[in-house]
Amino acid sequence: MKKTPIALLVLAALQANAHEGNSHDIEKVTVSGRQVSLVGEAISASQGVVGQEEIQLRPILRTGEILEFIPGMVVTQHSGTGKANQYFLRGFNLDHGTDFATFVDGMPVNMRTHGHGQGYTDLNFVIPEAVQSLNYKKGVYYADVGDFSGAGSATLTTINQASTPLMSATVGEDNFLRLVGLGDVTINDTNRVVLAGERNTYDGPWSDIDEDVDKTNVLAKWVNKQEKGEFSLTFMGYDNSWNSADQIPERAVESGLIDELGSLDTTVGGQSDRYSLCANWRGDNVVANAYVMSYSMNLWSNFTYFLDDPENGDQFEQVDDRTVYGGEVSYWQDHTLFGQPSTTTIGTQVRIDDIDEVGLYHTQARQRLGVIRRDEVTESSVGVYVNNQTYWTQNLRTVLGLRYDYFDFDVQDLAGVNANGVDLSPNSGTASDDITSLKASAVYTLTPEWELYGSAGQGLHSNDARGTTIHVDPSSGDAVDGVDPLVRSTGVEAGLRGFIDETLNASLSVWQLSLDSELLFVGDAGNTEASRASKRKGAEVALYYQLDHNWSIDLEYAYTDAEFTDAAPEGDHIPGAIKNVVQAGVSAHFDNGLFGSLRARHFGERPLVEDNSITSDASTVFNLRAGYKMNNWVLQLDVLNLTDSDAHDIDYYYASRLSTDAQGTETDDIHYHVIEPRTLRATVMYRF
Repeated sequence: MKKTPIALLVLAALQANAHEGNSHDIEKVTVSGRQVSLVGEAISASQGVVGQEEIQLRPILRTGEILEFIPGMVVTQHSGTGKANQYFLRGFNLDHGTDFATFVDGMPVNMRTHGHGQGYTDLNFVIPEAVQSLNYKKGVYYADVGDFSGAGSATLTTINQASTPLMSATVGEDNFLRLVGLGDVTINDTNRVVLAGERNTYDGPWSDIDEDVDKTNVLAKWVNKQEKGEFSLTFMGYDNSWNSADQIPERAVESGLIDELGSLDTTVGGQSDRYSLCANWRGDNVVANAYVMSYSMNLWSNFTYFLDDPENGDQFEQVDDRTVYGGEVSYWQDHTLFGQPSTTTIGTQVRIDDIDEVGLYHTQARQRLGVIRRDEVTESSVGVYVNNQTYWTQNLRTVLGLRYDYFDFDVQDLAGVNANGVDLSPNSGTASDDITSLKASAVYTLTPEWELYGSAGQGLHSNDARGTTIHVDPSSGDAVDGVDPLVRSTGVEAGLRGFIDETLNASLSVWQLSLDSELLFVGDAGNTEASRASKRKGAEVALYYQLDHNWSIDLEYAYTDAEFTDAAPEGDHIPGAIKNVVQAGVSAHFDNGLFGSLRARHFGERPLVEDNSITSDASTVFNLRAGYKMNNWVLQLDVLNLTDSDAHDIDYYYASRLSTDAQGTETDDIHYHVIEPRTLRATVMYRF
């Protein structure tokens, strides 16, 4: 995959498009995002849409930060660039995606029963320039979203047309290089092919490793417009490898053993690839998709250093190799209900994860020393839902949804007796579970510019299939009980939305969410485990104001109070739950070609242990983009981490042992990953 001649593919597309005589007559599709009124369409104040123009204007360090367009969402990293990001929303440390469902062109991104963590959401396969829109829905009030929906969901939609084909090159410090091409070929009045490619290499700012990012992305999309609908067939390919600068213990820096950009294990990192084919159809009353994707990952990590194995170290490899099949079809019909206008939608979703291997190995310098656990898993699910929206008066409408989900788990042990001398064959087995979820919203239109919302609903997340059939602990050999396959979440929300004269887009929401079981990070294992029941409540404000033709400003604030609901001696604070998140920015476009954006993101301190005796510091980072457009050329400069903050991207508190510690000892410590230092990146872009 790394040898794919992306530039040639895209150049061919651009040349074909340039020679197309009627290219300027092609329909142009524009999503304006924040300048689109959702009054009359949304069912809560906490859903929204972000358009392509906004996505292209904001400076980002990593691809996954595209989700920071969601108010209150924080996207960080505790490892290498190629690893899935760490996500925070509504008081959740979502780890790498649990309790937030993400989709691209209808394909689920969250990986069930993943080698690293449940719901693993790796967005590195996305080319931001090829994203048409981002639609987000926070909360559990939407019947068409099932698994991983506690905090909400987001859908990225790729472009159907390259209205302005482009080629760009970005260079930056630490040998950063990114090449992007985007174009389309208009075959005839009804058929078009979109092509995009991305090539990215990067060494990173770390003092003792070269991150050696080696990423390739391709997208090829055939769009066929028919009289009664539109069909598209999309291929996406992704291949990446990298070295990691993982989180490090505070005491190692304070003692001078390493600096903040250093590593205790310089051989960790990963490689991953993803190839998918997705078909989508949108007709007058039917939307359908079907997809197949091949995915693999090898990830080497070391979080505790020499705690478990003083001689060889604690490095481990996590493996995931799977094929995912699935699809969805929904049908809606306008009718009357008790004489009032009404629309009813019915839909079904199917997903099968055929996992050839999900494994955990003890390693040293990426060489396997022994298997800890190795399984073959088939996990299948079917979801069926019905949703009704009825307009009872000119001002009042209701939305009622009912959803049913069924999951089947089949786990087959492949390890036998592992490196710890434990026979894991009893962990083979099958399990199944189902759950029914109710959802309801009432919307009252105060004026054509203001709406009130009240919503309540139930959601769910699935647990790792291996946890549903486990009987023997892989480390100790002790008997253990399996976890519940499906975990219920219940939420309520009230909100207000206003859209005034296409200049002010404002929303306010207050909400509460309860979970039957929390998922917590376990430092010495590098994964998550089911824990206690919890409750979160909070408030969110989002303001987007178009000052004039040139200037716009935005402000988002999210407050969350999170706690475990059962009494326990260790306390009721939820580790990693952020109380305060603020994001703000100012953007400008001028007729003379100048443009720019200044962004600020702040997330406050958060508890690292249940009694709140250990907390993280707050973190604030500024990013700047400035550029100039002249004719077909765009010159752009990004300054990331403008103030050169040394705040932390992530903090954990757990036990570890350094090579300099006395044998047999362990030390509880803060382990953190520092924000990358200030870095400059310059882009030259040509738009055809």
